[in-house]
This record gives sequence, C-alpha cells and structure tokens, in this order.
Amino acid sequence: MTRRAFELSGLVIAAAGLTLLWSDGPAWSILGALAGALFWLAVDNRRARRVLAWLREPSTASRPDVGCVWGEIVERTRRAFRVLNRKARKSQVRLQELLAAIQASPNGVVLLGKEGTIEWCNLMAGEHLGFDAKRDLGQRIRNLVRDPAFIAYLNQRDFSQPVEIDGRNARPSHPQRIAIQIFPYAKGRRLLLTRDVTAIEMAEAMRRDFVANVSHEIRSPLTVICGFIETLQTLPLPEDERAHFLELMRQQAQRMQTLVNDLLTLSRLEGSPIPDDSHWVSAADLLTDVGTQAQALADVLHAGQQSIVLQPGPALEVAGARSELLSAMGNLLSNAVRYTPAQGRVEAGWRLLTDGAMEFYVKDTGPGIAPEHLPRLTERFYRVDRSRSRDSGGTGLG
Repeated sequence: MTRRAFELSGLVIAAAGLTLLWSDGPAWSILGALAGALFWLAVDNRRARRVLAWLREPSTASRPDVGCVWGEIVERTRRAFRVLNRKARKSQVRLQELLAAIQASPNGVVLLGKEGTIEWCNLMAGEHLGFDAKRDLGQRIRNLVRDPAFIAYLNQRDFSQPVEIDGRNARPSHPQRIAIQIFPYAKGRRLLLTRDVTAIEMAEAMRRDFVANVSHEIRSPLTVICGFIETLQTLPLPEDERAHFLELMRQQAQRMQTLVNDLLTLSRLEGSPIPDDSHWVSAADLLTDVGTQAQALADVLHAGQQSIVLQPGPALEVAGARSELLSAMGNLLSNAVRYTPAQGRVEAGWRLLTDGAMEFYVKDTGPGIAPEHLPRLTERFYRVDRSRSRDSGGTGLG
C-alpha cells in the first residue's frame, strides 16, 4: 500500500466512526472514531515533521509531497525562498561589483576589527603598507606597519588628520610618501584609507623651487637695473661710462626677457595637445640644426675653443612636432655647452636601441650631476647649483 492510499484509508476509518457516532450507533463505533482520529493525528504529525525537516534544509528538488494544508504551506514557503534566493544572488552580485570597484581604486582600503586586526583590505593597501592582502588577514595592523609615526597615530586615537609615512618602495633616489587616515565606525571597528601623496609633495616642492628661483631671477636684474637708473639720474657721467651702464642694463633686461619667454613656452606646452604621429622629421636634419645652434652658442661663450662633435646615426625619421623636438634637443645640448669648460668636448648623436626605439644622447666633459639630483632633473625650474646656473644664464626650464 502506498503512502497516499495509507493516509486515505485512515481518513475513511475516521469518517466512518464519526458517522456511526452521529447516528447513535453502538459503543464500538465510538472506539472506531477515536482510533480514526488518532490515526489521522499521527498522519498529520508525520506530515508536520517532514515539513520541518524540509524547512531546515529547503530545496526545490526535495520538496515534500504532503498534500492538504501542509502542502499549501510548503508551496508558499518555497515561493518565498525563491524570492529570497533571487534577492540574495542580486545582493551578492552587487557586493562583488563593489569589492571589484574598491580593488580597482588607486587608494588603499583596510577594514579593521575591534582589536585592530585586518578583516579585509584591497591590493593597493598591501602595496602602500607593505603586507600581503590575503595572507595577512586576521593580523594586527600595528604588527605589520611599524613606522613610529603610524604607531603614535594609532595610540593617540585622534584621527581628525592623516599621518604620512614612507612607502614600502621608498628609496633615497625614489621617494614615496603614503598618507593614512582612520575613520571609526560600527562599535569599535575602523576604516583605514591610504593614499600615495608622492606626486602631491613633489608638486609642492616644485612650486617652492619655482617661486624661489623665479623670484630671485627677476629680483636680481631688477635690482641692477634700478641701481643703474638711479646712478644715471643723479650723477653726471662721461659718455663711455654711461654707455657701459646702459649695456649692463640691456643685459639684465635680456635676462628677464629670457625668463619670461621660458614661462610663456611652458604655458604654451602645457596648453597644447600632445603631437600626433602624422608628421615625420629626419633625425639627421634635427641633429644638424641643433648642432649648428650649439656651435654658435659655443663661439659666443667660449670663443670657439670648445669642441662640438656630431655623431651621425642611422638614416631614420622620428614622429612629432619639429619645433618641440628641436626645443627639447636644443635645451639638452645647450646645457652641455654652457656647463662644459672652454677646452672641453661635447658630443651628440642619434642611435637605434635594441627595442626599436631611437635615442638622442649628449656627452660632455663638464662637472656632471651628483646621483641624488638625478630623480629631479625633469622638474621644471629645478637647478642643481643655482649660482652656477646664474653664471651661465640658465633658468632651469630646459
């Protein structure tokens, strides 16, 4: 007998007993009705247990077939579970998208527990602070980041301002500064954010150098010019001295004019789009033009005693704006001419590298540049030796 037939027979017995009881039948009918009711109660209890077992581990494939009211309860519960599962899947997708977005962020994100343990972090935080974003989960942040400034920041519990420490890749020739700030949330938990502020600090240093250099470069010739003007206005001078003073004033005015032209060039370069590869220039022609300019400068500064040698390279062309290429190459070569002694040697040329790139190089017998200054050579208006640059007339833009 199947389970359905068994339950149906119990229902029939109970119904028959109740019918006999209603018709004032003999006493055994009462016992039959009671037995049927108990049987039905056992069947209903069995159905309830099956439903409870299914609720503990609900599954569409193993949904119990219990019929009657319990079947309706199971069906409605199953529908509710399906709705909840869909919402849970959507929430999981949104969570993964959010985590992917945080992983792609250039800033580091660390979630800290009540004891300062790492509950979650993105890869950038590990890069900034020097720990493994997966392996070090559960570790205390103070055991991994031991910079004294950061430890003091944790201990003082005043997180209104960020703290800056050296990054894991910081070196004397390649500084790296990381800003860290903590934001408390959720009953003792903390959100730690990191940001690489190296470029900001370099820009600030560049701004300070720019203001100091330009202010000095403008103030010095203005002081000379104002002094000569006052002398010419107050003292009767012979014609030869007057002409000498005017020549010095002209030189100082030309010095300021050079600085202004450099500033205008910088503004033009920053405001113009990057040159495309639709224009091609002969490398040999570029080398000839900058060599001619360098020779003329050497003749003026060193009375033709300086040796300038151009090394012809392979017959190649380079894509770019001719004027800007000449400006960049000319600045590099003119610096070598300015800082190399009169009896020195300056060499320039093109060469083809193994990866297919082209390189314009300049060699000279000048004083050279100390290694600690090399990382800042491309900063605008940065100069290794201000006094030496003033003597040679440079402004630092090249």
